[in-house]
Amino acid sequence: MKAVAYRQSLPITDEQSLVDVILPDPSAPTGRDLLVRVHAVSVNPVDTKIRQNADPAGSDKVLGWDAAGTVVAAGPEASLFKPGDEVFYAGAIDRPGSNAQLQRVDERIVGRKPACLDFAQAAALPLTSITAWELLFDRLAVARGVQHGTLLVVGAAGGVGSMAVQLARKLTGLTVIGTASRPQTQAWVRELGAHHVVDHRHDLVAAVRAVAPDGIDYVMSLTHTEQHYDALVELLNPQGRLGLIDDPATPLDIRAMKRKSISLHWEFMYTRSLFHTHDMLAQHRILDEVADLVDAGALRHTQREHLGPINAANLRRAHAQLESGSTIGKLVLEGF
Repeated sequence: MKAVAYRQSLPITDEQSLVDVILPDPSAPTGRDLLVRVHAVSVNPVDTKIRQNADPAGSDKVLGWDAAGTVVAAGPEASLFKPGDEVFYAGAIDRPGSNAQLQRVDERIVGRKPACLDFAQAAALPLTSITAWELLFDRLAVARGVQHGTLLVVGAAGGVGSMAVQLARKLTGLTVIGTASRPQTQAWVRELGAHHVVDHRHDLVAAVRAVAPDGIDYVMSLTHTEQHYDALVELLNPQGRLGLIDDPATPLDIRAMKRKSISLHWEFMYTRSLFHTHDMLAQHRILDEVADLVDAGALRHTQREHLGPINAANLRRAHAQLESGSTIGKLVLEGF
């Protein structure tokens, strides 16, 4: 099968940082695995981080943790899908990725593809939808339908932020404040439904207090948490909740949270698949509900740029754009 891999950690400007390869087809699925023919993928910051930090020492390592495709075969214990079904998923970080024509994936982390979307549009959704959903509802414990409170989304124009804003607006009554620094990113966050958009490059405390004088109850910090940490602690109300997904460059001084009894919550969407938790099936249910919401017109896809077929040159372009920190929404690739 055709695939795109990397063999050593190199700058993305190096043509050998990602290469086109031919690999053996995956073996027939066992257990609850599905074998999926991948039609489209999207690219996430995790792809660039692993490429930079996990050197495969010359072996072919396939990245990619967002895909939409068609089920080719199902393992003997699989019951959720059958050959021919159209699906979308984010996969598992400890298994070969989706930048390949064929991929095996556990059905418990797979959802039905939204019927109203094409494969490229659908591929933009899984990882960010699961991450935003788990952070909002599982980690921060926001109740579906809650009508009171204020949510601040730091980095709202990125992939996870784009889904977090939509989910909070459609499934809760929270006042949603997103941060974005450029006119085009601010416009995007407003389109997604944020009540207010503020610029995180300047005085974040003053900007947020101007639109939320009563303070913030929940924070989803999606990028550069260490830069904004002091401001977030100051903005959070007593007994507020701070959730994050990034990797702070410097340790956070959690003692600053004690006086207000603020709680800290990590979200890592691979936890359930990595540890095969008892509730691993939750990600299947999340993706199916996201598909229902998309088909009902309540959520929109977040594809912003289609970079062409799935090959090394186009994936290098995608990685470079993500590493620049200027991406709005999601970058997708389609077909081999």
